[in-house]
Formats: sequence, structure tokens, C-alpha cells
Amino acid sequence: MSLQLLSRARRGPFPSTQRGLQRRGALCSGASPAQAFARHRAGSQPAGEGAARCHLRAAAPHRRWAGDGTAPGGGAAHTHYIINKPVPRGQRPRQEERARQRRPPGRSLPGRRRGRAAWSRGRGGPASEAGGMEPSPGPCAEMLQVAEEAFRGGNFELAAEIYGSQLAELPQPERGLCLRRGDALARAGRMAEALEAYSAAARLARLRPEELRELAESLALRLREKALRLPPWPAGGPEGAGEALSDPACCRPPELLGCPLCRRLLCEPVTLHCGHTRCRRCAEPGDCGRCPRPRRAADAPGPASARVNVVLGNLLEKWLEGESRTRRLRAEGDELRDRQELPAALEKYNQALETAPCKCSLIAQRAELWITMKNYQQALHDADALCQNKPLWPKGHYVKAQALSGLGRTEEALKEFLYCVALNPEWSLMKKEAQKVHCSSPLDGDTVLENSATSALREIPAVLVDASDFECSLCMRLFYEPVTTPCGHTFCLKCLERCLDHNPYCPLCKEKLSEFLASRTYKKTILTEELIVRYLPEELSERKKVYEEEMKELSNLNEDVPIFVCTMAFPTIPCPLHVFEPRYRLMIRRCMETGTKQFGMCLADELKGFADYGCMLEIRDVKFFPDGRSVVDTVGVRRFKVLNHGQRDGYNTANIEYLEDKKVEGAEYEELVHLHDSVYDQAVAWFTSLKDNMKAQILNHFGSMPGKESEPQSNPSGPAWYWWLLAVLPLENRAQLAILAMTSLKDRLIAIRRVLIFVTRKRPR
Repeated sequence: MSLQLLSRARRGPFPSTQRGLQRRGALCSGASPAQAFARHRAGSQPAGEGAARCHLRAAAPHRRWAGDGTAPGGGAAHTHYIINKPVPRGQRPRQEERARQRRPPGRSLPGRRRGRAAWSRGRGGPASEAGGMEPSPGPCAEMLQVAEEAFRGGNFELAAEIYGSQLAELPQPERGLCLRRGDALARAGRMAEALEAYSAAARLARLRPEELRELAESLALRLREKALRLPPWPAGGPEGAGEALSDPACCRPPELLGCPLCRRLLCEPVTLHCGHTRCRRCAEPGDCGRCPRPRRAADAPGPASARVNVVLGNLLEKWLEGESRTRRLRAEGDELRDRQELPAALEKYNQALETAPCKCSLIAQRAELWITMKNYQQALHDADALCQNKPLWPKGHYVKAQALSGLGRTEEALKEFLYCVALNPEWSLMKKEAQKVHCSSPLDGDTVLENSATSALREIPAVLVDASDFECSLCMRLFYEPVTTPCGHTFCLKCLERCLDHNPYCPLCKEKLSEFLASRTYKKTILTEELIVRYLPEELSERKKVYEEEMKELSNLNEDVPIFVCTMAFPTIPCPLHVFEPRYRLMIRRCMETGTKQFGMCLADELKGFADYGCMLEIRDVKFFPDGRSVVDTVGVRRFKVLNHGQRDGYNTANIEYLEDKKVEGAEYEELVHLHDSVYDQAVAWFTSLKDNMKAQILNHFGSMPGKESEPQSNPSGPAWYWWLLAVLPLENRAQLAILAMTSLKDRLIAIRRVLIFVTRKRPR
């Protein structure tokens, strides 16, 4: 027999729970989850049936659930369900009777009793099954799942009611159900009933700290909203993990001058190989803390070899003299504490407190030291002062809770731990401590704390900022792309590279920088650059303008073109170079930085310094050696004529004009094509007649001979095979230079034909 009810009176709390109840037939048509559950309870025990459990069967829904509680047409969404009344034992379906007959002795029916056993094992309660005996009725697995969905959806009242009804049907309390009911009641704000549920669970087995997570969070939320009068936690908790709380705003260093790891003022700042700056003590573990991979490469200097950044150290002493002294004393105290020299560490902390502008974080650290020394009364004295001065700083309440716990004042310690969770819900250490104390003492009463405003971000007074503090000792200008060496000195990147071109030593202290040079990865000192951007924006703008003008001048490929004085080069022909002289290291680096990747190649000249004709080379690749030398892979691009000679920073420069072949037409063009094909065939015949070992050497060095072009005048410098042939023929450089300077392809073909005739006759037969 089934019962059908009319449309529900109001919208359910959330679709997922409603759908879960629909699937199991737990809701009646037209009722809210709570109303349907109440009707289900009322209809599950008809007169004369005793405590017989109901068997649920879901009917097909009349309409699908609408997420906003309305039907597609705008009206209320209606769903019909069927709840079957209990069936007497003698009238059970045949399938169930057959299953009972096949069941081995000592095992219960699948479904609700098996669900109860699994629930008991999951939460530590007894399964209460005896071999060969009919087990007592257990929780309804379907209703437990509905309760879980209600809990996850935020309908804690419904979840608590379902858990309570399931407990009421059991002959003995189920520990897991007691805990879940306590969790639901705690989240619903019914603390007194929640504590009763937890007490019932505790009577069955000792509570574990992790089982009181919901209670601790609920108490903390209530404390936050009612006692502290703070807004509720945002969804998912506040941003950030909150594991290591920073100092209060009054104790924080000025922006940019704090260590990202310890969050305090930089103490003995060390710039790492990646360019980030940390306290020396924080830099020791081995990772930057900000870079996505470990900062140290195989050839990078480690923290032990790194020195204090001289520029940043001087700035801290000038800008924050008192705080720097306090920070040093505190760091010395930390080192003594780590070595278990506790009385000496306490003395350092006391000295630091005498000069500290803000004493909150130092008092907290001293209180923690008192706790380590088992002097809980002194620790409580310091913690009380912290909580009075900074009532909304979680660290103060944490230290106070530890001191109270050490003194055996458990209930007071619990309150302080809950304050920590209320102020910073993501501080997992506090949650664990609060859950532990809950196991022995519940919370009883609240304490009201006053709100306190945080101070604004601190800035360095403008009168203390001087551009000379950021001056490169090499160029005597403002740092541009500052780089710090392992010895702690800072230079402009370009200035340092120029110095290392000459010798691998620091320009100031002369410390050897071979490893630093070998890494070839000079990272900018990020903090120094950020300070310049923040406090010297106008000076930086002027410095950047000067740099850009220099780069623009260097990128001009007609005036002051860099000239490499070495050998002959030809268009389209590769020209590998071994660069070891400091002036050419600088020249190659500038060609790469400007983006032109081009420079001129000329023969040496005793009178002028270099020849009047040459070929532009384009850099294809550069491979550096640890000592600064490099192998540069270049290829010829186009010919040029030198208009005047010059020098820049040790290497030669020139104003040039580019050469192009004069084109011919008509009969002259026909004659040129015939001459071109004839000389090409003659060149192929000569190369083919060479000995195998000589051909192999030529191919290895210059590559294979380019093919004949259908249009000889398509390239302004002439066909590529011609320059390949000129490079491999046994000619003196001066003869090659004369041919390079010609702007008539016909004249060059005639000249090369004469050379081919000459070398063919001179070749031994």
C-alpha cells in the first residue's frame, strides 16, 4: 500500500539532497526535505507493527527538479514519491525469503545491516553481530547517505535530525552516528546538544583529536562572529595557507626590505645566484623559496661562498640603523637558541628589546624561549602583554595557550587556541592543538577582545634616499641592470661583462670569479633594481634613455660599424671564428645585444689598420668556454667599401657603403649568361679532377659546391657558387680582395676563369 502527497509547500535547501531523497523515496510529494523526513518517520511505525523498519521504494518523479525551485514554465516544481509501509515478516517478497534461506549462518542480509557494519568499522564502533543469531536492526544505509548529502550541502539541521532518528531506532548507541550527529549539531550552532553527542561517543571509546575538527571550527566561527565581532570567513577560508603567521603590521619592515622567507627585516643580505636576496641565515637551506626550481646549478656558488651584498647592507645601515642593530641581535639570539645555549639567547633577546622600535614579535619570541626553558609563568606574563597590546594577532594567543597548557590550566588554554583558529582558520597547527585540548576539556564561555587597526605600509623618508648609494663604481652612473658577484659587489651588467673580458677577477676586491664567469648566467639583483624603480624613478628614466641611445648608435649598420680585422670573408660562405681578445668579446656581445648580429670582416693593413673592402658577417651561433673565450659561427652576407676608419672601446669601426653588381641587358646579358655557364662547367671539371683527400678537406671546411643559378644577376653579389670557388682556390688574400671589390660580374668571371686555367696547367699529372 502506498501513500501519495500533494505539492511541496516550500523549496528544499539544495538540489543534491532533494535528488538523493527522490532516488530513495525518502521524500513525500510536495514536502520539503525536513517535512518529508518527519512524515517518513511518522509513517514508518504503524500500530501493531512495533519497531519494524520501513522498506523504501522510489517512484518515478512527475517532473525533474529545477535548480532554483521552479518548474521550466515558471511555476513550482512538483515531484511525486511513494513510501511503502512496513511489510510483516510473513508477507515479505519471495526473493527476500529465498535470500534468507541461502544465507550462511552468522551473516546478515545485505543492505541496511551490512551498511551498519561498514559504518561501525569506519568510525570505530562495534558491529554487534553474533554468529547464528538474528542481528539487531542497524541504521538505514539509504538515510545515512541522505544525511551525508544534507551535511555536505549545508543543511545541518536536517542532517542532525536524520542522525538522531537513526540513533533512536537502535537498541544501543552507535559511536559513529553520535560523532556525525555532534558534527551536524555543532555546524548548526546547537553547541550544548553537540557536546552531549560527543560525550555519548566518548563513553563508547576515547575521542581522537581529528574527530573534533568540526567542533573546533564551529566554536571558532562562533567566537569570531560573536565575541570578536569579525566578518565570517570567506568561502574556502582566507587566501593563503597561513602556516607561518607574519609579525603584526607595526613590526613589519618597510616594503621591499623584508626577507620573503622569514618575513622580517633583511639581516646580512645575501644575493643568490638567481638574483633574489635573502637573509644569510635563510639562504643556507639550499632553495630560493621563490624560483620554481632549486637555485643552485652545478657550477653556481653556494650560500657558504656568498658574501653579504655590500650595497644593500650599507642601505640598511643608513636607512634603518636602529632596526638593523635590533635585527642582528635577534639573529644572534636565534643562532644561540638553535645551539641550545638558552640563557645566552635570552640575553640577546633582552638586548634587542632595548632598541626595538616595535617589541611585539620579540616579546613573542622571548615567550617561546621561556616555554622551551619550562618557565611557563614568565612566558604567560609576556603572552598577557601581547594579547592586551595586539588582541587580534593570533601568535600572541598561541603563545599564551602554550604557557597555560604548560601550567595545567587546560580550559583557559583551549580558549586561547580557539582564538587562534577564529583569527586565522587556515593555521592548521592551531586546529590540531585545539582539537587535542577538546579531548579533555570542552569550551565554556566567551571572552570579548577589542579590535585593533593595522598600520599602513612604511616608507623610507625621501631625505635618506641618495642616488650616489646606487652608483656603479665602474661607469660612475646609476646602476642599470645591476648584477651582484659572489663576493658581494654590485655593478652594471655591461660594465661587469667588459671587466670579465679582460680577467676573471672582481674589479674591486680582486677575488677570483672563475666559477661565476663559467656559469654565463648573470642574473640581475632584483631587490636593487626594485629599490631604484621605487625611490629613483626620474634618475632611472634618464639612465635608461642614455642606454637606449647607445644601443641605437651601436645598431647602425652604416656608421661606426664594428670591424673584425682578421681574414677574408665572402658572401654566402661560412666563416667560423675563435674569439679570445677582450675587445672582440665586447664587440660580439654588443652585436648580440643590439639584435643586429652583424659586423664587418676585413684584412689587416699596415698603413690604415684594415683594408678598404670587406664583407659583412651575420652571427648564427655563439658557444662560450668557461674562461670567456667563444667560438662564433658566422656566414657572409654582403660586401662593403670602407669610407673612413675609426675605433670604439678598443675595437675598429668604419663608415661603410654596400656594393652591388652592375646589371647588364640585351646582347651583353646573353654574353654574360654564356660566360657564366662556361666558367661553371670549367669549375666543376676542376673540382672533380682533384684527389679524394683534397676534395674531402674542402667539403669538410666549406661544404659542397652550390648549384648553378638560372639567373646570374638575381643576387646583388652574384651567384653563390662563384664565392665558394673563390674561397677554395689557392689564391693569395690580396688577389681575393681585388676580386671581392669588383662590381662587374663579367669581370669577376673572366678573372676566375684565368685562375682556373692557371691551376689546371700547374696541377701535376
